[in-house]
Amino acid sequence: MTGATPHEHLVGLLLGTEQDWPRAFETLVERLGTVTAADGSRHRLRTERVTIEPFGLRDRPDHQLVIDRLAYWYYHPREWLKKIALMDDVYLLNSPFTFQSMEKHAAYCAMMRLGLHVPETVLVPYKNPVDHAKWAYTAQRYNRGFDLDAVAERLGYPLFMKPYDGGAWVGVSRIADSAQLHAAYDQSGERLMHLQQSVEDYDVFTRSLSVGPETMVMKFRPSLPMHERYEVAHGFLSDDVGEEVVTISRLVNAFFRWEFNSCECLVRDGVVYPIDYANACPDVAVTSLHYYFPWAMTALLRWSVFCVVTDRPSRLDMDTARYFAIGDSEATYQDKLRGYRTLADEYFDTDRYREFCASSLAHVPELVAEWVASADFDDLLVSTVRSTYPAAEHERFIAHFRGLIGQWRHENAVG
Repeated sequence: MTGATPHEHLVGLLLGTEQDWPRAFETLVERLGTVTAADGSRHRLRTERVTIEPFGLRDRPDHQLVIDRLAYWYYHPREWLKKIALMDDVYLLNSPFTFQSMEKHAAYCAMMRLGLHVPETVLVPYKNPVDHAKWAYTAQRYNRGFDLDAVAERLGYPLFMKPYDGGAWVGVSRIADSAQLHAAYDQSGERLMHLQQSVEDYDVFTRSLSVGPETMVMKFRPSLPMHERYEVAHGFLSDDVGEEVVTISRLVNAFFRWEFNSCECLVRDGVVYPIDYANACPDVAVTSLHYYFPWAMTALLRWSVFCVVTDRPSRLDMDTARYFAIGDSEATYQDKLRGYRTLADEYFDTDRYREFCASSLAHVPELVAEWVASADFDDLLVSTVRSTYPAAEHERFIAHFRGLIGQWRHENAVG
């Protein structure tokens, strides 16, 4: 098999405005070259940025895997993703079906049933129903009047008002009293909103980025500017709490078939409260992840290679009954977490993935380290800074991010 022509696998990138991580991913795929599987077969990946154009429902795509960063907001490519998943078995990161239907509201409901410590949450009716003229009769006949203050008082101040399907903290308000409550509700207009209890005086805010069966738990500081939100910190969680945060992150992803997602949790007195975990288009910008960016690109590369080389089957079905059987049982919380971790590892084929990385991708850490130390990476970093920040701040931020990347290089030196 050594001299055989490598099997070619096309990975599509469905993108919005991002340029940094796509360029990084494309570079790493090119540097990776040929991968040899356990059976001796040889494989090579190539990438293509997906364009948006008319498509026939019986057209056959060339892609074997597509990384989607656009379709949640842009509907034409979302329908293309559904078509290539249903008709052509193209592997998708992530499922457009669950991402469309299982937004934050459904995610809260499911994880509450599974016994996670999701803060108490109430969905309130629209302040101004969409297409008000059309639904005016229905609203007049069936909408029951309610006391917004009573709902808030039952949850307790302070609380948060946030869109049931939102992202990037858009439309999120911290509510301290009745006046702020009514002002935020009036401003919500045609957006459907949750009211959610606030977890006050928490010890640490975590954001976990997961790609396939790999998870990086980061210390997150949402009140700071984006370039400072991810604090470079190690050992900031106890072993038990850290394991729980990782398990919750992978549980969410396996349950919803999201394989590239972030999960936010608050930890207070050893209790983990998941507060935002339907983020199947997570932040991976080099100017926000900085130190963690090489890890993210490594994980995305390895998982993509594993999926296409092993011909991992796409799983569109949601096996919710097995999860609910655990959640509805009389088992302890810790036993439930162990059961969920088993199901997640089964879904992600974790043991097989680790074996594949050890045998076929053992050189990837060194490959990434060499790339991060290269002029090519520095050019990526500099060009991203220049396209992100005002000219007067370029030198400051170039030095800032070079310092953080330098720390990663020092701590992850290979050889």
